[in-house]
Amino acid sequence: MTSRSLTDRLGGLAFGGDYNPEQWDEPVWKEDDELMRRARVNLATVGVFSWALLEPEEGRYDFTWLDAHLARLHENGVAVDLATPTASPPPWFTLAHPDALTVQPDGTRLTHGSRDTYCLAAPAYRNAARRIAAALAERYGDHPALALWHVHNEYGTLCWCDHTAAAFRVWLRTRHGSLDALNQAWGTAFWSQRYTSWEQVLPPRATNWHKNPGQVLDFQRFWSDEIIAAYLEQRDAIRAHSDRPVTTNLMLPTYQNVDLWSFARELDVVTSDHYPGSPGLDAAADTAFHADRTRSLAGGRPWLLMEQGTNTVYDGDRVLGKEPGDVLRHTLGHIARGSEGALFFQWRQSRAGAETWHSAMVPHAGPDSRVFREVTQTGEAVARLGELAGSAVTAPVAVLHDSDAWWALGVDGLPSSRLGYHASLVRAHRALWDAGVTADFAHPEHELSRYRLVIAPALFLLSDQGAENLRRYVADGGTLLVQHASGYVDDRLHARLGGYPAAPLREALGLRVEEYRPLRRDERIALSDGSHGTDWSESLRTEGAEALAAYTHGMLAGSPALTRHRFGAGQGWYLSTRLDDAEYGALVARLLDEAGVGSAAPGLPAQVEAVTRQAPDGRRWRVLINHRADSVLLPEPAHDLLTDGTVSELPPGGCAVLRVA
Repeated sequence: MTSRSLTDRLGGLAFGGDYNPEQWDEPVWKEDDELMRRARVNLATVGVFSWALLEPEEGRYDFTWLDAHLARLHENGVAVDLATPTASPPPWFTLAHPDALTVQPDGTRLTHGSRDTYCLAAPAYRNAARRIAAALAERYGDHPALALWHVHNEYGTLCWCDHTAAAFRVWLRTRHGSLDALNQAWGTAFWSQRYTSWEQVLPPRATNWHKNPGQVLDFQRFWSDEIIAAYLEQRDAIRAHSDRPVTTNLMLPTYQNVDLWSFARELDVVTSDHYPGSPGLDAAADTAFHADRTRSLAGGRPWLLMEQGTNTVYDGDRVLGKEPGDVLRHTLGHIARGSEGALFFQWRQSRAGAETWHSAMVPHAGPDSRVFREVTQTGEAVARLGELAGSAVTAPVAVLHDSDAWWALGVDGLPSSRLGYHASLVRAHRALWDAGVTADFAHPEHELSRYRLVIAPALFLLSDQGAENLRRYVADGGTLLVQHASGYVDDRLHARLGGYPAAPLREALGLRVEEYRPLRRDERIALSDGSHGTDWSESLRTEGAEALAAYTHGMLAGSPALTRHRFGAGQGWYLSTRLDDAEYGALVARLLDEAGVGSAAPGLPAQVEAVTRQAPDGRRWRVLINHRADSVLLPEPAHDLLTDGTVSELPPGGCAVLRVA
């Protein structure tokens, strides 16, 4: 079943959230029915953390309470996203199977008392998860309320136990074939680490100093495959009894324990959760980052925002408040970039438990509150946007994202701890967002010819295939920006010999990096064009590239810092340091101009977000979000779906969804 058939079943875009009626009693359920109608809720996620109720003891299921709630939701016009509850095993399971509890790298075995305290590699856990998924599917596979299956919740928990060790060895045998190949891949000639039997190979547990980087990278790859395998077991158990689409909620953007490209290919509908880490304009930019990345993982297909918060932002150890109007702005930010609706965690704010203070659609203050009024207004807005269902978003620019490259920057012993992968991706996307340009994310080995500009912000690890693909992209007419410390290692984490980056990419860039020179934490180095570099610098030799800016002092005085190489029909740019934010934004704007990419909001000032969705039949809609503190006149009046009237001006913080001729 496609995402389009999901919206057909709902009668429009999805709106709702996680619903946990087991936390409440009958009077509250009756109020929920009335409030859901008022908020235009049409989809509720049920059962995510209900294992202890569904299976009160091993092998004995109790579905009576769930029967009643599914019937009640269906009668109330609310479809169900039914979850398997396997992210929170009940106490009886961990008592019966203590070996299935999570073990940390230092050997500490965790105890029951939270969520996600299990080992995905433990046979007892996997068997129990398959059983309850099959039992749910057999009972509810064709239930009239059922619109979507929701396997597990936010996959990504890792473990270092003996079950993991055994599964890791099996995976390594399949990947490498022999101990000789494994020893070569991991470079075990160093530090006398050579393995002579498979039993000697362990997960990268706590040790005296640096862990073997190849071992750490393979462990991440192994866990990604193990997570996907665990999902597929439940998905297939469900499919044996049900034809409804199956998904799981990817936890973005920083929960990077799974190869998202591989995982997304297995989902009938790609769904994800989003919780920004700062309020205001940064939250709006982060919303765009998350939505663009999820849409890209879905291969351009429509996707669904499975979770967001209503009125809180998580900033480290603090919970900050969102601004009035952010419920609608963030929801439309996701819908603009391809989501087929917006769900929240959760419907009613818990009065007890570990997430008592997590925001919800119905807060502790009840329905007579600003938050619920905004939720209701947002639900009414989403209900007016049904005609957008099935439409797509296209982007002229891509930012390269590779899980292997992310994991590679997490190993021990690197020259600098400031080569942050996620921060580099966010920074590149933010520069494009500030310029009013919609961006995709792509893998270095993907087909890239449809993009006018590709930015590679952090490709420390780059496979031979990826390097050749980027060389071909430039030769065929693309504009490519590669940033510092890229292509230093291959996909085994072996250093590239003869200079960085990988040879095919060096050809496209017209240069060779001879030496890396990380900067002091507080060091700021001037470039000849007036810009400044921080964190990192490199000594490079041009081999056909044109130097556009050079370092001005120290050992690197006169050495190129920013280069451009006309190669084939395209251009390869290289930036060998980290520019200040404003200067980096100016460079990206220059590249956009060189590549012929204009703003998606011509005629509108900065901080007015504009994204276009287009249907297969050619109909188009432009979503506008005014992040400014002043009103903005539109270039010309247009019909607004949110008000069902003509709009010519956006007030401060205002939104519009315009039909575009």
